Amino acid sequence: MTTPSFPATSPLIVTPTRVRYGVLGLLCALSMITYFDRVCFASAASGMAHDLGLSSKEQLKWAHTAFAIAYGMFEIPAGWLGDRWGPRWTLLRIVIWWSLFTVLTGLVGMTVGSLTLGGLTLLVIVRFLFGAGEAGAYPNIARAIYNWFPLHRWEVAQGYVWMSGRIAGGITPLVWAILVSGTAVSAPLVHWRGAFLVFGGLGLIWCGAFAWWFRDRPAEHTLVNAAERELIGSTRQPESHGAIPVRAMLRNRSLWAICLMYSLINYGWFFNISYLPGYLKDRFALKDGDLLGAIYKGAPLWIGAIGCVAGGFIVNGLAQRLADRRLARQVVGCGAMAVCAGAWWGVYRATSLHAFCLLISLAAFCVDLTLGAAWATCQDLGRKHAAVTAACMNTFGTMGAALAAWLTGAIVEHYVAVQAETSHGATVFATDKQTASMAGYQAVFCTYAAVYVVAAVCWCFINSAQPLEPDDAPRAETD
Repeated sequence: MTTPSFPATSPLIVTPTRVRYGVLGLLCALSMITYFDRVCFASAASGMAHDLGLSSKEQLKWAHTAFAIAYGMFEIPAGWLGDRWGPRWTLLRIVIWWSLFTVLTGLVGMTVGSLTLGGLTLLVIVRFLFGAGEAGAYPNIARAIYNWFPLHRWEVAQGYVWMSGRIAGGITPLVWAILVSGTAVSAPLVHWRGAFLVFGGLGLIWCGAFAWWFRDRPAEHTLVNAAERELIGSTRQPESHGAIPVRAMLRNRSLWAICLMYSLINYGWFFNISYLPGYLKDRFALKDGDLLGAIYKGAPLWIGAIGCVAGGFIVNGLAQRLADRRLARQVVGCGAMAVCAGAWWGVYRATSLHAFCLLISLAAFCVDLTLGAAWATCQDLGRKHAAVTAACMNTFGTMGAALAAWLTGAIVEHYVAVQAETSHGATVFATDKQTASMAGYQAVFCTYAAVYVVAAVCWCFINSAQPLEPDDAPRAETD
């Protein structure tokens, strides 16, 4: 008997495999690890400042700033490597590097016999190298999404990636409370130095799973069938093996607008993973082992995680209603930034812990509502240069974060110094110092409200229909 043959349209043959969702799972896990390793530094600030002999945690501002500067400096080179050589080996290099420097962060200031392993200066150097290693993670994630998902799923895929990171950042204070601070029902499990060893080890474990499963393109993965490759449209994507299109990038108005917008939203958002835990502890007397306090410290990231996913679905829904994906992104971006500015103004006037956390979480939600649209816009603008375009945006974003890291600490220290001067050189009492510090933060919150107004305006000038190289046709929006 002759074996029956099926036509190409048979459901038994054309049902797509779902390997792309496994890829998305790995990318989401990576996003979580990046936030574990970033946010744990803020959680360790008080203990770290004490062990390094610093007078206040605000003196760690240069460590925060060093990370942000290095992260920004190496974003574009790392993005270019991902476009040229593929995200697989680029991401492996990135994660191995930053995991090792996460571990080294826990060793700074440690006393071994009569030897002390450095102090604040060494910590700044280690955080700079940590930032240099982590640079390019999200641009290469964007490149992987470009390779593995159809166009109209970019915002949703990016939303899940950023949601995962925000959730990880949100639970880090809680994990830190359990591991390091201890709770009412459990003693501390490790010193803050040991926690950096734990978080660094997570990255190395991820590298093993990623190297085994991930491939740069669907065509290279043995478990992907022809139907999934056709669904993704990967066979029509040109590879980028040339130089960075510097002239095209400099001439693209939309790229300038999205870079400025991203620097502004990061300027305000960076407070959530740098100064917020210490601010809540000082202003509202939250204790290190307080589980409710740990939840509040991560609240902007918890709530923001919802915005990450919701933003992708909202853009998709508006795009269908308006028949214009570019306009849908602009509507979401402008509206979210306007509400964010109002929320930060409310934070400036808030007097209770609950109102403060609610408003700062609303601001974070509005920022995260736009992340999928912002990163998908970079994929649209860059196309075969998706990683380097996203890296350019993230570089500017990191510059905004670096400015916030330094300026926030500098403003607070200025207010404390002014208080000391009004005391005619006398020792500033703890209560006077805290009052001056809180006044400094109030001034900082006003700057956050202002920058989000400008960010809303920037979205009006972002047109994803103006790619760097117009001859590259976007992929079909079929699923």
